[in-house]
Amino acid sequence: MTNSTSEILFDVRDAAKAFGAVQALRGVDFQIRRGECIGLVGHNGAGKSTLMNVLSGTLTPDRGELHFTGRAGRSDWSVREAQRLGVRSVYQELSLCANLSLAENMRIAQPKLKGWNWRVNAGSQLVASLDRIFPGHGLHADQVVADLSIGKRQLVEIARAFTPGALPLELMILDEPTSSLDSHAANQLLAYIREFVAGGKSCILISHKLREIFNVADRVVVMRDGQVVESVPTEQTSRDRLVAVMGQDEQATSVADETSSTVRPQNATMVVKVSASKRTRMEIKAGAGEVIGLAGLAGHGQTDLLLRLQAVSTGAADATVWIDGATSFVAGDRQTDGVFGLWSIARNMSVSCLSQFRRGPLIDLKKERDHAEQWRQRLGLVTPNLDLSIFSLSGGNQQKVLFARALGSTAPIILMDDPMRGVDVGTKHDVYVLIADAARQGRTFIWYTTEFDELFHCDRVYVFNNGEVVGELSRAELNEERVLNMSFEEMAA
Repeated sequence: MTNSTSEILFDVRDAAKAFGAVQALRGVDFQIRRGECIGLVGHNGAGKSTLMNVLSGTLTPDRGELHFTGRAGRSDWSVREAQRLGVRSVYQELSLCANLSLAENMRIAQPKLKGWNWRVNAGSQLVASLDRIFPGHGLHADQVVADLSIGKRQLVEIARAFTPGALPLELMILDEPTSSLDSHAANQLLAYIREFVAGGKSCILISHKLREIFNVADRVVVMRDGQVVESVPTEQTSRDRLVAVMGQDEQATSVADETSSTVRPQNATMVVKVSASKRTRMEIKAGAGEVIGLAGLAGHGQTDLLLRLQAVSTGAADATVWIDGATSFVAGDRQTDGVFGLWSIARNMSVSCLSQFRRGPLIDLKKERDHAEQWRQRLGLVTPNLDLSIFSLSGGNQQKVLFARALGSTAPIILMDDPMRGVDVGTKHDVYVLIADAARQGRTFIWYTTEFDELFHCDRVYVFNNGEVVGELSRAELNEERVLNMSFEEMAA
């Protein structure tokens, strides 16, 4: 644990940054000391990622000073200067080149790796970091990134950042690093962060999972509306206090209190069935009005099942899958499978239900706008204008748009692929309530999540292991140890 006499590593004074009409930072003062882990929290759009981009040199503040280990706050702070002095970042939106191998991606981050055997050296460095941080990761240097699940990509991104090569490593900035990791990999990373900081290094951890913040952070910094509104030692605060300071609804302090007691329809009409086969030990069933959870370690077949259901609902043939009704899909990997980058925020929301706004052969733009505005208010979307590009939003706010698209459609079945990536605690609570309300009205949800607490919002949970369903648990039977044991059990011959 750090103390107030430790050397200040990075000192930010009066930093401000605007993107057009959006004032992302409003005169931020921020310090981090050597041997300290800071947990940085705040709702989506609070300015956390913008501040981290300023620290890492990818954004230049409109005003303010940056002092690193006594270096004068000159205006030439850049990515190259930050890396030269030991600042590394893992961003919320992953940056790996999908068409290259893991070794080749490592080479991009280590341009000094040269010579005829650079590929071997790059690959061995990366795998060594993976072994150190995520033992049992199952990756090898020749794999192509495009063939990996988003969870595995996140492992690679993190391990690459923790391998600085010839340059120093003094400060690691992690922006929602566990958003696509299952609980096992997330715990491995948190343990490594504690080890890293104990060695005299510094870390900034941005996370909406407050349990992680209390697990590893020495100090918690809260941002709201582009400003730092609180900085407090972790042991002197509480979850309820942080939620209140962030400006979230106090109801959000309870993870599954309200929705877990929801009364579901009994003997609901079957709408989804996946027969037992080589890929599953048992049938998967979902009735109208049920919320079905998919659990287990990341990359063990949960996303594959959701994609099969989506494909069958659009006409693909699959002898083992039966589905009764249209589906709408909420992607966890929003950059690859979610947002339409050339479209506005409003059109990204309404694309799934344009038929509702038809006026003859045309679209009634007023109805479309009213629909988008309704969901903007329901989900607390932070934007001055719905006509702005979807990329004007923070990652968490982009995810809100995907929820609005799915829940605003007429599809009776909603498929959700770890959809809470980068979503703040208040919005999570709002979405949980929306899901419960829609389920009471007969809508069916099939929900893969890497956040164990979210499983308590489900009526039943199917646990996956190596592409097979190895168990079914009711909400009353759920506990994390039981799910993990199922996830790791040896497959029967």
